[in-house]
Amino acid sequence: MADQMVVESETVARQLERALTTKQPIPPLTETLGPLTPEQAYAIQTRWTELRIAQGERVIGRKIGLTSRAMQEQLGVREPDYGSLWASRFFPACGGRAEIPTEILIQPRLEGEIAFLIGRRLEGPGVTLQQVLAATEAVALSVEIVDSRIEAWRIKLADTIADDASFGAFTVGPWSRALAREDLRTVGMIIHKNGEVATEGIGAAALGHPARCVAWLANKLAEFGIALEPGDIVLSGSLARALPANRGDVFVVELHGQPPLTVHFV
Repeated sequence: MADQMVVESETVARQLERALTTKQPIPPLTETLGPLTPEQAYAIQTRWTELRIAQGERVIGRKIGLTSRAMQEQLGVREPDYGSLWASRFFPACGGRAEIPTEILIQPRLEGEIAFLIGRRLEGPGVTLQQVLAATEAVALSVEIVDSRIEAWRIKLADTIADDASFGAFTVGPWSRALAREDLRTVGMIIHKNGEVATEGIGAAALGHPARCVAWLANKLAEFGIALEPGDIVLSGSLARALPANRGDVFVVELHGQPPLTVHFV
């Protein structure tokens, strides 16, 4: 059974990589393979990451998904999931503006989040919210582009886990030590799409506190023998609903006390 799972992980990882490069989504894995446990789905994700690293990719951090109660209820789960941040999908913001090439994406959606820059090693189990804040070098306004290699976003938990937690791309604003000392639960966010207010959120939307999400991640990674290392970037989860994005769309994301971050899909 273990050997069979290794073979299936290899096969499915290559299917996901092919979907990524050809921009041709695949049917839900939970339909083609049948029920998958989270452990099996993480095995697929891990193998896909290994394949990408072998091709020259670098992992520069982690992303956390399913941090809102609404999304957890929608997928019938009680905890978040995580994926890897790929260096090739990081688009730096110059002068507060980042350009995201739509040709690398399939069915993108934009999320506004708070990013953490890890300053000291965090290794679970037992990592607490307070330990996360103590180990954080700085935080920043961030934008994650979630994308799915699964047809029409017809995902269950195992589908999104295997698909690198539906990671597509990301950018971050200026890192701030001052913001890291504020009560991140109460920090408000507004997202404009093409000049109109599209959604609003607050830090508490992510498991009650964005740092609690990072603590969850550190403890979850410990199950796989992984720690958060200095220099890692962690996207802690969306503070508001995801917004569909198309070529030409311009989003302006504002986080209280921080410079606005403009994202243009080109």
